[in-house]
Amino acid sequence: MTSSATMPRPASFGRRLKRFMADRPLIPLIILLLILVVILQILRPGIVNERWIANTAKFAIPLAILAGCQTMTMLTGGIDLSVGTVATMSAFIMATQIVNQDPTVAFVLAMLPAVLIGLVNGIGVGVFRVHPLIMTLGTSLIGTGFLQVYQRTVIASGARIPDFLNWLGTGLTYGFPNALFLFVPVAVLIVFTLNRTGFGRLLYAVGDNERAARLSGVRYWQVITALYVISSLLAGITGLLYIGLIKAPSLSLAEPLVLPSVAAAVIGGTSIFGGRGGYTGTIIGALILTVLTTLLTILHMPEGGRRILFGFIVLFVTAAYLRIVDDR
Repeated sequence: MTSSATMPRPASFGRRLKRFMADRPLIPLIILLLILVVILQILRPGIVNERWIANTAKFAIPLAILAGCQTMTMLTGGIDLSVGTVATMSAFIMATQIVNQDPTVAFVLAMLPAVLIGLVNGIGVGVFRVHPLIMTLGTSLIGTGFLQVYQRTVIASGARIPDFLNWLGTGLTYGFPNALFLFVPVAVLIVFTLNRTGFGRLLYAVGDNERAARLSGVRYWQVITALYVISSLLAGITGLLYIGLIKAPSLSLAEPLVLPSVAAAVIGGTSIFGGRGGYTGTIIGALILTVLTTLLTILHMPEGGRRILFGFIVLFVTAAYLRIVDDR
């Protein structure tokens, strides 16, 4: 007979719970989202209705797209702090150029900085091995400076939000936000790219073990350059969508979304150390933060307090992830 001393002990409830959360990360995220919605309904009875759901989706979509940029870069162990500046530049240039230019020309001019900044980020990180945080922070500051100079040259011509962007940002079709016509294809493309393409597998491989990926023949600099160009293009598109929602071009339009975009990716299960995560969780993370923002607004928490809270969320989730990984 096998002695009781040699029989394996059943896993404790806490250990089983951690394993369950690690294997099915979307379930606790959905539960958290539902809890926040219930709390919101309790604090403000009747607020959760079709109109509120549509408005929540409108504001969650730009955040979710920017968080998609963070998800892809974080899979490689990087980060993109320039997405807010890129989105702001694209939006501001579009709003000022549409006054005197054909919409197609204005769109090309608006997306040009996105391509350039993404290319510079990719070359800096992939070729010259500058740390992604430093590289993207530097290009963000440079872009902000260029935008301030550009503003002086167009201050007399004014700005206008194209009707199409107004329709896309604030319009509804059968009760659904028109922004879904943009977001759904983008989300499907990101999920498909990460899960079903060679490029997506390369992102995971580079983030999981860059040295092994290099020894396997992966051209690291090409992967990173393509990644940051794609990230900047998505940020530029987000800026055009966001200005249609906000309807007020400014030099800091999308900057407040940078920290929440990182938080949404982290909450969604993407590791800041690379090699682990996915976009589906990031979308839920963006919804969680959007509902949380509504909740904090009802509680009259100032913007500074919200930023502090988002920072604590990033630290807490990262610490929880590390503990789960160590216990597995």
